[in-house]
Amino acid sequence: MRWSSPYVGRRPLFEEILGLPAHPLIIHAAVVFTPLAAVLSLVYAVVPRWRARISWAVAASAVIAPLSVLAARQSGLALEERLYHGRLPEGEFGQKIMEHSGFANPLLFSTAGMGVAALALVFGAERLGKVPAAVLSGVTVVLALVAGFYVFRAGHSGAEAVWSF
Repeated sequence: MRWSSPYVGRRPLFEEILGLPAHPLIIHAAVVFTPLAAVLSLVYAVVPRWRARISWAVAASAVIAPLSVLAARQSGLALEERLYHGRLPEGEFGQKIMEHSGFANPLLFSTAGMGVAALALVFGAERLGKVPAAVLSGVTVVLALVAGFYVFRAGHSGAEAVWSF
């Protein structure tokens, strides 16, 4: 299978950490911070009495989660280039890698959207009024669920690709 890599001809930034492939190390941040951000955003959106207590955690996780997903995506691209040089293996294993990497962009976009919505809710809900704040809360809930879905799918498909052979 041919695919186009943005890293052809140059050394990727996210390729190694202390001589080890970066992707298996970096993904743990995405796997921890994305569900954490999703749960915190959900709680913030639907339990107004907890907002004052968790606003700092929502804001922090809304920034950290998308950055960790971006780093996981970039390190995954670097790992693919390092191992396969633009040509994925044939057969079931190559298909599993393609399936896994196919979740990177939806996960990144949904996590970034959730982060933006959560930050808007934390820093703007009181100024918006009840109806716009309720709509923003609903958007935050939907994006948190979508991000949770994609982090599960990406993680599960990656584990299947690695551990099924």
